Amino acid sequence: MTLYRPEAFERLTETPWDEARARDRIRGVVADADAAWRGPSLFWKAHDWDGWHGTSPMKNLYVGSAGVLWGLDQLRRRGQAETALDVAELAVRNLELFRKRPDYLKIAAYPPPEPRDSSLFLGEAGILLVTWRLAPGSELADDLYERVRANASNEAEEVFWGAPGSLIAAHAMYRWTNDERWRTAWDQLAEALLARRGDDGLWTQHLYRQEYESLTPPHGLTGIVRALLPLLGDTQARRLQRESAAILADSAQREDGVANWPPRPRPDLAGPDGEIRLQWCAGAPGIVTAAADYLDEDLLLAGAELAWRAGPHGEEKGPNICHGTAGNGHAFLKAFERTGDERWLDRARRFAMHALEQVDRMQSRYSLFTGGIGTALYAADCIEARAQYPILDYV
Repeated sequence: MTLYRPEAFERLTETPWDEARARDRIRGVVADADAAWRGPSLFWKAHDWDGWHGTSPMKNLYVGSAGVLWGLDQLRRRGQAETALDVAELAVRNLELFRKRPDYLKIAAYPPPEPRDSSLFLGEAGILLVTWRLAPGSELADDLYERVRANASNEAEEVFWGAPGSLIAAHAMYRWTNDERWRTAWDQLAEALLARRGDDGLWTQHLYRQEYESLTPPHGLTGIVRALLPLLGDTQARRLQRESAAILADSAQREDGVANWPPRPRPDLAGPDGEIRLQWCAGAPGIVTAAADYLDEDLLLAGAELAWRAGPHGEEKGPNICHGTAGNGHAFLKAFERTGDERWLDRARRFAMHALEQVDRMQSRYSLFTGGIGTALYAADCIEARAQYPILDYV
């Protein structure tokens, strides 16, 4: 059995963990983002993959300016680096640009689900959330509230477009404001989402004219459960965790002490395109990272071990937190958090050094999930020995 594609990965750097060097490179990533900013109308030039059939600059949370601004603010709040940009002012401007020229794909084969503006990762809701965080205002909160409430019946059962993403936004706003309307909105979203859960414990995804079930953090079970757990009642949460752990145990593909998961529940590891993935957005690193609280420990360690044996991603995927080296490294941080075994923290830090070197030698990308900013946040997590994946674990 083949659990991953060895040719997609490269030899791990010989560079040992060096906290001072990691801190310096984090500051370098921020300085590079500052220097690459092109002004209040152009922001950052979108990489070809990030802006595929979209617009440049991209403005959204996933691959656009909102994610970069959020990341810069997070690094500042954590004392890791200081940006020279006024992130609050730019967040407001970014929202204005999005409303003039939305980022949505201009290709008929990928119609966005409705209401598209309620999307956390790809629509206006995520941009509003970041803007409120950086430049709080009642009008922004009201606009976001309407986007969140409108998303209860979205057929895209995933954190990118659907109600699970709105749960994350509502939870964040409830924590920041203590305004009960956000808790009420969260409860209504959760009730609607749980009512659509199938008898098999999964949700059926309706997206881009396809219908399917998924296990992945961005598009399926583990991401949905992650969004539900923070405010769900204890009894219901334990049952959801127990049933989801059983699904993940049944769908895992195991071999020689390691494990991987298909993106969709099936015997075959390969996705619809025939590729076997080992990354955050599909495969063991994402399952381990999103389900670390309830996944059987032997499976959690088997999934993390496969990511370690495979090594860092090669140039095709790069250093990023979505489908790259840093994303896989988050599985090691979760294994360390779950077990307390320092070996996993050491492995995460080795991957951080490699990912930062990849940022230096590859084309710069200015986004949270596919660029240097997310990689810098991962390196900061390794310095602080914390296991929190951006947006799904904290906003």
